[in-house]
Amino acid sequence: VGRSCGVATQRQGGGQRPPELALPLSPAPGHSTALPWLPPRSPQLLSGHSTPAQPTCHLPSACGGPTRVTLGEERAWRSHRSNAGGHTCLPRRTAGAGSLTPGGERGGNNAGHTVVVDGKEYDFHLLPSGIINTKAVSFIGNGVVIHLPGLFEEAEKNEKKGLKDWEKRLIISDRAHLVFDFHQAVDGLQEVQRQAQEGKNIGTTKKGIGPTYSSKAARTGLRICDLLSDFDEFSSRFKNLAHQHQSMFPTLEIDIEGQLKRLKGFAERIRPMVRDGVYFMYEALHGPPKKILVEGANAALLDIDFGTYPFVTSSNCTVGGVCTGLGIPPQNIGDVYGVVKAYTTRVGIGAFPTEQINEIGDLLQTRGHEWGVTTGRKRRCGWLDLMILRYAHMVNGFTALALTKLDILDVLGEIKVGISYKLNGKRIPYFPANQEMLQKVEVEYETLPGWKADTTGARRWEDLPPQAQNYIRFVENHVGVAVKWVGVGKSRESMIQLF
Repeated sequence: VGRSCGVATQRQGGGQRPPELALPLSPAPGHSTALPWLPPRSPQLLSGHSTPAQPTCHLPSACGGPTRVTLGEERAWRSHRSNAGGHTCLPRRTAGAGSLTPGGERGGNNAGHTVVVDGKEYDFHLLPSGIINTKAVSFIGNGVVIHLPGLFEEAEKNEKKGLKDWEKRLIISDRAHLVFDFHQAVDGLQEVQRQAQEGKNIGTTKKGIGPTYSSKAARTGLRICDLLSDFDEFSSRFKNLAHQHQSMFPTLEIDIEGQLKRLKGFAERIRPMVRDGVYFMYEALHGPPKKILVEGANAALLDIDFGTYPFVTSSNCTVGGVCTGLGIPPQNIGDVYGVVKAYTTRVGIGAFPTEQINEIGDLLQTRGHEWGVTTGRKRRCGWLDLMILRYAHMVNGFTALALTKLDILDVLGEIKVGISYKLNGKRIPYFPANQEMLQKVEVEYETLPGWKADTTGARRWEDLPPQAQNYIRFVENHVGVAVKWVGVGKSRESMIQLF
């Protein structure tokens, strides 16, 4: 559930799902598989029949109806290492293949993904990951807030790494709101204020995302369509907005004429890329059959409604954001894939029940190269938290999971998994909304044997050590969702498809 990225074909490697996974899984000692907070699982769930082999879902030619959209949604707090570029591309704003890649439904350049294709490493923030795919069209939707200088700076950096002709494959919704330089400055000033007044801040990326959504909600924001229309009218509204922010922040300095001059130049550069986003998506859904994959940006626990408020982003980055951020009707949503690391990470401040502030956390951080793509900050690391994953499933309704970075756990003799929370000595069946309450929960762990073997060369299910297979089955069993992909490295070939 993110901006957009293209996927041409889904990789077929990995063989069929092992038949034994269709059997009922044994509960861990002392624990029942009938978890009180989960709906009954379909007996077909782990057999692989619950999800089609291809991400296309229902195409018009086959079903007489519009194309259905596949979503890739991150759970927890941050971005993932992606295996992308024409094949299985799961994280970040994305879409279709042989044709369309809509994404860009929510957020801005406050999130980032590292994507490795043919040995080259790309960093994306505003550009859809699928922009690498020369056969796909990438779409940034109306729910995204766009900082134009940041967009072109990002493109130039990736051009040096081999990205070509991106502007010919990128479509931008005319309804997307604009992030201005003074929004970014205000973002920093607000963090300073919070620190001075409350002794703590939110830990924003200072990319201006929150202030821009504030302008949007206050109906004073400016959109792409405004920039490309009457520039005199745009300039007048820009000046009013700038003066409003200066009245709230007396120390804020804004070069109004200088920024307007730059914006006028950017307007002509993006004009060929801009379309009416609603009509564009309607044609994509109802025109000739195509594969459409919407990729997630920020993760479920950063959602402004369902995340660990107030330590969240400023938009809805769960599955509902696809409809409002791209203009896609609910009936056009097909499969929803949850992307989850084999352990848990978080950037910035906020409760983190399974965090390991010890040698385990350090090991995960180092082996996983856990630094934020956008900020360069170290990610906090901890054991996999199945309470969070179940909660993300409740909100998003995952069809299947992609379990990434399994290889980071290769060196551990034993691995803990958080399976439930206790509050005041009693097990709770929900994920607490209140931060103070979440800080107090006691995590109940299950300890599983590690495999102490290198999995980075695994390309099929059978190549994984039995203990690694059991770890994956344990996750499926406790969440009630089948794992369709397992990541054991950075490259595209390192993504094992199970069914």
